Amino acid sequence: QVHLVESGGGLVQTGGSLRLSCEVSGPLSRNYAMGWFRQAPGEKREFVSEITLSGYTQYSDSVKGRFSVSRDNTKNAVYLQMNSLKPEDTAVYYCASSSSISPGRAENWYEYWGQGTQVTVSS
Repeated sequence: QVHLVESGGGLVQTGGSLRLSCEVSGPLSRNYAMGWFRQAPGEKREFVSEITLSGYTQYSDSVKGRFSVSRDNTKNAVYLQMNSLKPEDTAVYYCASSSSISPGRAENWYEYWGQGTQVTVSS
């Protein structure tokens, strides 16, 4: 069983920055592609970013140019640097892991999920 724990969420003003972390543990935990998703109140969960084992990254259009995903395989951790935050970025952010090479934006390709961390951007 792979276990994921997110941290780093909080309250920030518009234009501010936050760095989310996701620590991954469990068997073969280094062999997973990782994704970040978010869910705003009353909305469906949506894709934010992906990083594969080879370091390939992709982002949703709404965060491209403002967010940056990275991973440190020595620490079994994945990070989401969020800059120029907007009120519409307010959501619970989840990290997820996938045994697929490049799971992309589809939630069903991700087998394991963290509990989420709240990000609130005030206007």
